[in-house]
Amino acid sequence: MKAELKNHILNTLIQLNLVEEAEKDQVLSRIVIERPADMSHGDYATNIAMLFGPKAKKSPLLLAIDIVEKLKDIVSPDVEKIEIAGPGFINFSLKNSVYRKTISDILATGDTYGTNDSEKTSDGQKKKIAFEYTDPNPFKVFHIGHLMANTAGESLARLAEVNGAEVKRFCYQGDVGRHIALTMWGLRLMDTGIPNESASISDKVAYLGKAYALGATTFKKLEDASKAAGDVDEQGRATGAEFKKMEDEVRELNRKIYDRSDAELNEIYDNGKEWSLQHFEELYEILGTKFDRYFFESQVTEKGIEIVKANTAPNGAGIFEQSNGATIFPGEKYGLHTRVFLNKDGLPTYDGKEIGLVPTKYDAYNYDFGFYVTANEQDEYFKVVLKAASLIPSLSDIIAKTKHLSHGMLKLTTGKMSSRTGDVITGESLLMDMIEQSLEKMKEREMGDDEKKAVAKDVAVAAIKYTVLRQSLGKDIIFDPEKSLSFEGDSGPYLQYAYVRAKSILAKAKEVGVVQYVDLAGTSEEDKGETVGVVNVGGAILKLEKTLARYPETIERAWKDLSPHHVANYLIDLAGTFNSFYANTQIVKADDTSSAYKVALVQAFSIVIKNGLAVLGIRVPEKM
Repeated sequence: MKAELKNHILNTLIQLNLVEEAEKDQVLSRIVIERPADMSHGDYATNIAMLFGPKAKKSPLLLAIDIVEKLKDIVSPDVEKIEIAGPGFINFSLKNSVYRKTISDILATGDTYGTNDSEKTSDGQKKKIAFEYTDPNPFKVFHIGHLMANTAGESLARLAEVNGAEVKRFCYQGDVGRHIALTMWGLRLMDTGIPNESASISDKVAYLGKAYALGATTFKKLEDASKAAGDVDEQGRATGAEFKKMEDEVRELNRKIYDRSDAELNEIYDNGKEWSLQHFEELYEILGTKFDRYFFESQVTEKGIEIVKANTAPNGAGIFEQSNGATIFPGEKYGLHTRVFLNKDGLPTYDGKEIGLVPTKYDAYNYDFGFYVTANEQDEYFKVVLKAASLIPSLSDIIAKTKHLSHGMLKLTTGKMSSRTGDVITGESLLMDMIEQSLEKMKEREMGDDEKKAVAKDVAVAAIKYTVLRQSLGKDIIFDPEKSLSFEGDSGPYLQYAYVRAKSILAKAKEVGVVQYVDLAGTSEEDKGETVGVVNVGGAILKLEKTLARYPETIERAWKDLSPHHVANYLIDLAGTFNSFYANTQIVKADDTSSAYKVALVQAFSIVIKNGLAVLGIRVPEKM
C-alpha cells in the first residue's frame, strides 16, 4: 500500500506541474509515507505538501488542499478517506475490509508472514550477507560483551534473512596471542592442578579463566608498581626488574605457542582450546545461535604478516612504516590513532591478524556485504583497521562492502564490568543467574522438572535479549534482573506470556468447537467500516487488526535502519493491544457467531508475535 500511495502522490504532483517527467525517480525517493503513532490520525500520513510548498509558492495547507482534491480521483479503492491534518500533513485511512484481508493473509502464510524479497541482486538472486559476531576467545571467560554481541548479531542476521538475504554467521576467535601466554603464566600460580577429565566442561573453563585473570592482574600490578617507583624508559614504559622478568617470560611463552616448539605446553594448550570451544557451543545452544564457520587467529597469522610486510616501506607500498623495531600504521595521517600491526618480534598484533582475516573470510564466502558486530569500545580500533585495509589494493574492494556495527555496554549499578579481573559478572554467569531466577519464579507451576528447566532457559534468554534489543544498539543499558524477568510490563517474558495466553485461548476454542473463520464475503465497499460480516469491528478488535497489519513494514524498516529495536517496540505495542482486546472482549462463546472471527484474530496474533520474537532470537514456550 505504501508504494501504491507514493505513486499516486507522484502522479498528483505531476498533474499540478510540480514535477517534471525527468525528475520522477528522484522525487519518488523523497516521498515519505509513514504510519502515524496515533491510529486516530489514519493509517498512513505524508508531509509532501510541506516539502513542495515553497516550489508551489503556496502555504503547505493550501497545497495540501490541492493535492487532496486531485488524489480523490485517482487514489486506491482500498482508501476510505483522505484528510488534511495540521499545517499540511495528509492522512489516509483504509477501509476496514483491508484489515480483514490481512488477517486472512496471516493465517494463510503462517511463519512466513512478514518476510519479503527486498535483499535481491540485480539478477534476482538472494544477496549474500555475512555477519561476524560474538567472537569469544579460548582460555577466557564468555563475558558480557560476548553476550551483547551475540544478541545483536543474531538478531541482525535474522532480520537480513526475513528480508530475503542468504546469510552466513561467522565467529572469529583469538586462539593465539598474549592473553593465552598470560593464561599459561597464571597456571603456575594456581593453588590446584589442572582439572582431570572427569571434571565438567564448565569447571575446566572456569579454571582457565581464573588462570588468565591471575596472569593479567599480576602483570598489571607489576607494571603499575614499576611506574610508581619511577622505573620507566623515555616513553614512560615500565622497566622494573620484576616486571621485565615477567614480560620476558610471557613473550617467550607467546613465541612457543605460535611456533608450537614445546610439547608440554602444546598439550596444555590443545586441551584448553578444546574445552573452551565445547563450552561455547553449550552457551550458543542456550542462546539459539548456530555458526556456519569459525575462524581462528592462528589461521590468519601468516596471511596478516605477509600482507603487512608487502605493504611496508621502503620495499612495500608504504601503507605501513617501521618504528622502534615494530611495524605501524600511521593513523594520524588520516585523523586516527597510530597502531602497531607487527610487534618487535615480527608477530602480528590483533590489528595485523585482522588484516589476514579480511581476505580469508571473503574467500570462504564471496559475500555482497559483510558486517562486524562488536562493542562500541572497539570503534576506534575498527576505524584504523578498516582504513588501513582500504588502502591495500588487494583488500580495498572487500572493505568497500564491509561495515562495522557497534553496540553499547551492559551495566549494573556498579558500572562497567571488565573481564580483566577475577571478581566480575561474566556473560555466562549473568545468563545462568537469570535461568536460576526463572526457575524460582516457576517453582509452583504444574510442569515436570525437565520442562521447567527448558522453559526457564527460554525465559532467561528472552529477559536478556529483549532488554538489549529494546533500544537502539549503540546505547548503553542498565540491566535490572527483576524487571527484565517480569511477566507484566516492558519485558521479554511479558511477550512470551502473551503468546502463551493466546495459545490457551485457542485450546479453549477447540474444546468448545469454535473454528476460526474470516468472512471475506462481508468486505464489500458498502460496509463503510461499520461492520464486517457478523462482527462489529470497532474498538479493541479494529485496533488489533490495524496493529497486526503493521508487522511487515516494521520488519522492512528494522532492516533498513539496522535497528532490531523497531521490532522489539512493535511487539510490546502489539502485546498490549492484544491484552486490551482480551480484557474487553469475550472471545470464545459456543453460541456466538462472532467467536469464529475473534478466534481467527487470536491465531493471527499468535503467529505474528511468534514470528517477531524469532527475529529477536527469542523462543516462545507453549506454556509458562
